[in-house]
Amino acid sequence: MRKIRLVEVRSELAAGTRGASMGIDALKIASIKRHSNFFMRFEPVSVKDENQLLFGEPQFKYAKYGEGVHTMLNRVCDTIAELRKEHLFPIILAGDHSTAAGTICGIKQADPNKRLGVVWIDAHADFHSPYTTPSGNMHGMPLAMVTAMDNEACEVNDVEEETEALWERIKAIGGRGPKISPKDIVFIGVRDTEAPEDHIIEEYGIRNFKTEEVHERGVEAIAKETMEVLKDCDQIYISFDVDSLDTSISTGTGTPVANGLSKEEAFELNKELIKDKRVCCWEIVEVNPTLDTENRMAESAFDILEATTDSLIKNF
Repeated sequence: MRKIRLVEVRSELAAGTRGASMGIDALKIASIKRHSNFFMRFEPVSVKDENQLLFGEPQFKYAKYGEGVHTMLNRVCDTIAELRKEHLFPIILAGDHSTAAGTICGIKQADPNKRLGVVWIDAHADFHSPYTTPSGNMHGMPLAMVTAMDNEACEVNDVEEETEALWERIKAIGGRGPKISPKDIVFIGVRDTEAPEDHIIEEYGIRNFKTEEVHERGVEAIAKETMEVLKDCDQIYISFDVDSLDTSISTGTGTPVANGLSKEEAFELNKELIKDKRVCCWEIVEVNPTLDTENRMAESAFDILEATTDSLIKNF
């Protein structure tokens, strides 16, 4: 059996709504309600956060709390790289989705010569840069960070020099240059994008299995085709944002979007995807119990977390 490490990342600097840092503890409360011993089974690693910066105003308009985000990405990168070098399988419980960039950098740093594919299960493409962001919230930027994509062809913001310098430093975390190719990304459930992101998706032919397609074709077919798209990749990382779920379930997340996956689809999808022996890391993000009642989102998310982990163990 692969040795699993739980990695707890409580950062919420890059989100637009406060509360995602509490998502990990909400998952733990859900496990208690389920009478599960999940959090006793695996040794946890906790990455120090910089959430105290939220008590002040953001320094950069188009990269809010960017200095703190840069610090967090470096910490996550170092943590994941160390775990992967020890041949451990990180299961990451994170607050906002920006730290996924640190995860990808860490995987790549541990195995720089291995081609890395990404399965991004999310309502959003998260392909903005400071030049295109409509909000300045950096949880909408992790895939641009790791593909080193400015997308200046779609520039809408007049970005200050200090922000540009920070962005260059962020793109260089874990080594200079792109960590992954946009062609090695598969989207599942992405349905809320802006024109600059649509431009990238179209330009690179990024496959997006929209919710309707998942409903129509079924999870098994989608999982199989996802891995077929990534057939030339040596390693695969799966990032599951709970806002990929339909709003009937996903009230407890910062940016819910209608017409999402059902809980059953997400449950089976993650169980199926993680069976591929190239998968080296799995992550769940953006549970925000402050937006929820009775911890419903965390309970659904915990069920998916536990089932996915059990599927991983069973298949190795």
